[in-house]
Amino acid sequence: MKIGIANDHAAYDYKVKLAAHLKRMGHEVVDFGTDSTVSVDYSDFAHPLADAVERGKVDAGIAMCGTGNGMAMTLNHHRGIRAGLAWNSEIGRLVKAHNNANVLVMPARFISLRMAMRIADTWIETPFDGGRHARRIAKIPVK
Repeated sequence: MKIGIANDHAAYDYKVKLAAHLKRMGHEVVDFGTDSTVSVDYSDFAHPLADAVERGKVDAGIAMCGTGNGMAMTLNHHRGIRAGLAWNSEIGRLVKAHNNANVLVMPARFISLRMAMRIADTWIETPFDGGRHARRIAKIPVK
């Protein structure tokens, strides 16, 4: 799987370690994030990731910032994005199984690195359930 990853300064360390983990698992990682802990604006990194997902340049995305909210809000303003915020592996599973999230968002300041890896693995491995969930997704307005 080709996975885009975006982060701000709060999630820089997690990005580096999560990207290495994903590569070890056999995934190709495309880095859209900042390369330091110097303060930046999360939206500057969320938009390029969203564009890559929308255009099919990556299969899916993972985004991280301090709370995850800034990334999620920015990503969800894009037409083809369904970004889901997860803080444990069960939420990660559900944002894929029920919401077919094409971008996973995590709050780096509120979860451990180990949990972030577990959430990402669960999200990647979970299939979309379809059925009633597809009907619900179809009702999300598209700009």
